[in-house]
Amino acid sequence: MKHAVSVSLGSSTRDKSVTVRLLDEDILLERRGSDGDEERARAMFAELDGTVDALGVGGVELCVSMPWKDYPLRSGVNLVRDVSRTPYTDGHHLKNVFESRVMAFVDERLRGKIPNRKAFLVEAVTRWGMTRSFLQAGYECVFGDLMFALGIPLPIRTIRGLERAARILLPVVSRLPISMLYSTGGDQEKNIPKYEAFYREASIVAGDWLYIRKHMPEDMDGKVIVTNTTTEDDVAFMRKRGVRWLVTTTPVLDGRSFGTNAFEAALVAAAGMGRVLEDAELEAFIDRAGIEPTIRELS
Repeated sequence: MKHAVSVSLGSSTRDKSVTVRLLDEDILLERRGSDGDEERARAMFAELDGTVDALGVGGVELCVSMPWKDYPLRSGVNLVRDVSRTPYTDGHHLKNVFESRVMAFVDERLRGKIPNRKAFLVEAVTRWGMTRSFLQAGYECVFGDLMFALGIPLPIRTIRGLERAARILLPVVSRLPISMLYSTGGDQEKNIPKYEAFYREASIVAGDWLYIRKHMPEDMDGKVIVTNTTTEDDVAFMRKRGVRWLVTTTPVLDGRSFGTNAFEAALVAAAGMGRVLEDAELEAFIDRAGIEPTIRELS
């Protein structure tokens, strides 16, 4: 049996272990959180190096890939600086493949059930595939990157504005510690409703689940959430607030949709090439395995 482990800066309360069959291989897939402790996460990566078939980097990106340039994130790269034998991935290749297809999938299956074509993407720069998917499907989008990543209460409403913000901010943001950009450890469990008008106006709220949850209002009646990395507790949280449909871009395994870093690590382990896979290889494996998003009606 192959073994893939995702080491995350997130809370260990979200840890999970499942066995999944991919590409005719049984894979033991684990998610292990470090509760926001970067030194502990780095030690976990070093300890696992050479002992498992693939590693996933969770809770932080290794780089942000834009159409014009890749921006390495110092805080992510630092976590795996001692890894030399086991291939590792932050899942951004698989994220791009999965998320670029998601709205064509949603529109086909929820035709006539989405009240309007307005979407609130809580972060778009790090999910360029998802952003393209919404725009190609004809959605009017509000991008919340400045609000959720930097606490600046300014919505971005055009792709040109998003690109301009990315070009200006990414050279600076890529050097910041992860604690300034993203909730880690126990902070991931906090919910402080904010930016409620943007949640309210949209039929679909999309992006990183922990960002969505962080400021989700009490009333989400009839909304569609497009995300991944959700647990059974997260699903109960959404039901309580009235979310009607949950779309996860990664498959649900034993009640849990894993992050793309974990799922990509599982595919790397199954492929057995001893390296990270190219986008075209990932796409071929996904099609071969018949992997697609999951839609769940919650209310």
